[in-house]
Amino acid sequence: MARAKKLNSDEIVEMFERFRRVEPEPKGELQSVNTFTFLVAVVLSAQATDEGVNRATDPLFAVADTPDKMVALGEDKLREYIRTIGLYRGKAKNVIALSKAIMDEHCGQVPDTREALEALPGVGRKTANVVLNNAFGRPTIAVDTHLFRLGNRTGLAPGKSVLEVENALLKRVPDEYKRHAHHWLILHGRYICKARKPECGRCLISDLCKFKDKVY
Repeated sequence: MARAKKLNSDEIVEMFERFRRVEPEPKGELQSVNTFTFLVAVVLSAQATDEGVNRATDPLFAVADTPDKMVALGEDKLREYIRTIGLYRGKAKNVIALSKAIMDEHCGQVPDTREALEALPGVGRKTANVVLNNAFGRPTIAVDTHLFRLGNRTGLAPGKSVLEVENALLKRVPDEYKRHAHHWLILHGRYICKARKPECGRCLISDLCKFKDKVY
């Protein structure tokens, strides 16, 4: 992906001011009932749509909304609940393993540090960032395919790798916007700044964006 010219600091502030005016309190689309179920939902969402995960977890969380209940449910039964989700066999194994780890190592509570989260089975940096941001209110920014694309396409935070874009976002996004930056950007990338057919004609930041191949 070719790097765009970088947005300047004033343009970045204007970008996030517009996002905030339209949606002051953006919310993710994964459904959960507590911090544990949110963690599970994020783990299940890898290479899957939020909508597909929600369809599976609605009945699942009705019977297993805590680590001990998930372990009691067992891997075989868990697979039946999530079999419509991609890579469900490996995800079922990880969910049971991380549930056991939370019980054995964290007194049944989801840990609130990156190190402890990333030590859980099936939890990588992106998942840890999402949980820290959504569940614990930390100013982390999880970079998925949408944020990686936007970081480069708009000129907000160009980078050759996910980690490079993440570090650039943390450096370039002003502190007052970091709490919600992940949600603003992922929703914009999911519904407006799409990979193949960006809808630049209805983009609220099109005049700021540095993307050379805008579509109107």
